[in-house]
Amino acid sequence: MTNNQYPIFECKNVTKQFNNFPVIQEITLQIFPGQKVALVGSSGAGKSTLINLLNGTIRPTYGQVWVLGRDLSQLKPQSVRKLQSQIGTIYQQFHLVNNLQVIHNVNAGHLGRWSFLQAAFSLMFPLEVETAVGALKRVGIAEKVYQRCDRLSGGQQQRVAIARVLVQDPVVILADEPVASLDPELSREIMQLLAELGKTLVVSLHDFELARRFCDRIVGLRQGRVLFDCAAEAVTLEMVDELYKRDN
Repeated sequence: MTNNQYPIFECKNVTKQFNNFPVIQEITLQIFPGQKVALVGSSGAGKSTLINLLNGTIRPTYGQVWVLGRDLSQLKPQSVRKLQSQIGTIYQQFHLVNNLQVIHNVNAGHLGRWSFLQAAFSLMFPLEVETAVGALKRVGIAEKVYQRCDRLSGGQQQRVAIARVLVQDPVVILADEPVASLDPELSREIMQLLAELGKTLVVSLHDFELARRFCDRIVGLRQGRVLFDCAAEAVTLEMVDELYKRDN
């Protein structure tokens, strides 16, 4: 796959081991601005590990991960955190503070640029309310701005997590199984929302049909290796069968 743009992410022969067991094996790939890339495969294929390698949460055992033109292994922790502020990550577990109001959870998207004093003050007297409401409008729940998060449905909580990323205003969004705990209709709504944000998107999914419908590129992972990497419309039933087949 060729592209004359500079890649946002680049993995160069990346392997990640946990307790000497390879979860990701010899992966080489590039992700370019504007792409919507789905990582698909069975549980244990390495999708979440690859997401965490891309956002710098974990480091490869072998190989290099480059983000926005920088080799993460060569950066000091402060520089890694600065790069991470340009990456919005959405998790299956939402990572919200449930006993706080929606406004405070959405404002967590500012923490990469707010001082400690601003963050502490905002917990008592919320700052940038207009920005938060604007993000909540985009995800369809502006009326929930002062609702406690533990009183929201699962789908509403995921929308809060997306609004938090919108406030962060990253270059790219990584979404790790963002619809795994949602029903099919809500899953489609959330994927539609993510696809229409206008950001580069890398999303791990179990549901292959969602990947084909909302992403333009699909990377199939099997046992930690890339089985295929191609345009969504080029993926055949035979490729899907090979991806999800059981080993004897």
